[in-house]
Amino acid sequence: MNNSTPSAELGWKKWIVGSRPRTLPAAVVPVMVGAACASADSPVWWRVCLALLVSLALQVGVNYANDYSDGIKGTDNDRVGPLRLVGSGVASASSVKRAAFIALGIAGVVGLSLAMMTTLWLLVVGACAIVAAWTYTGGPRPYGYAGLGEVFVFVFFGVVATVGTQYVVSETLTTAGWIASIAVGAYACALLVVNNLRDIPGDTEVGKRTLAVKMGDARTRQFFGALIVLAAVSIVWVGVITTPFAMFGLVGVIATRPALNDIAKGLKGRALIPVLGAVGRAQLILAITFTAGIIVALQA
Repeated sequence: MNNSTPSAELGWKKWIVGSRPRTLPAAVVPVMVGAACASADSPVWWRVCLALLVSLALQVGVNYANDYSDGIKGTDNDRVGPLRLVGSGVASASSVKRAAFIALGIAGVVGLSLAMMTTLWLLVVGACAIVAAWTYTGGPRPYGYAGLGEVFVFVFFGVVATVGTQYVVSETLTTAGWIASIAVGAYACALLVVNNLRDIPGDTEVGKRTLAVKMGDARTRQFFGALIVLAAVSIVWVGVITTPFAMFGLVGVIATRPALNDIAKGLKGRALIPVLGAVGRAQLILAITFTAGIIVALQA
């Protein structure tokens, strides 16, 4: 699929493509890990579904908002990666903007219900998340253009999503939950790093100063490796303060080896698109194994 694909050929499927499915593991993983961290404290399990809906809606909203903002600025006109709705002309800017508002609105409404069940302080956190989602590439001074995208991803799709899920499910916070959120945030950042590494030439040309553009190709590849190491350290740390069962999450780190090898080989441009999928798969493996390990550790 390329940017010349007409809207009529895609139909409603363009909204699935535009939601960037390969990024959705970043929304699922923190909910799984956060719920696992809550498993020892009388959790209300049905709230996990609501937390997952908030996380997925926020991720999709970010993706549509990014598509809209980059599209109207012209920075997606020659994009190497997956189809961009506005930049390719497959969907109008107004319709993509509306889709972003709907997704973020769903996150807000469901988040409000969770806040009313637990604490209204979650409204402040949710409002910050929605504002951050829109201003990532939108508004007069988008922070994603200033190299701060990784900070947003680590904070909101790592720490906030993980400990937030733990809190809404069990109304408790633990040291293990905070430390586990570091691994989750590191992998969410790793996805963004691969995406921005792929786009360095195009982003440089249009003046989009992502962290990858600022660091350069070689240092961005090193940063990717450092994030995976950080995740491994976090997993081991959780194992140390609970039981070694939690270190089962290292299976996910091992599953990242093919992506690490590809990054080390110096793959560029379109050749990095499969690497995004590989990191997403490793991220899900980490979620499954880390979640299982944490549950066993907390029940031991």
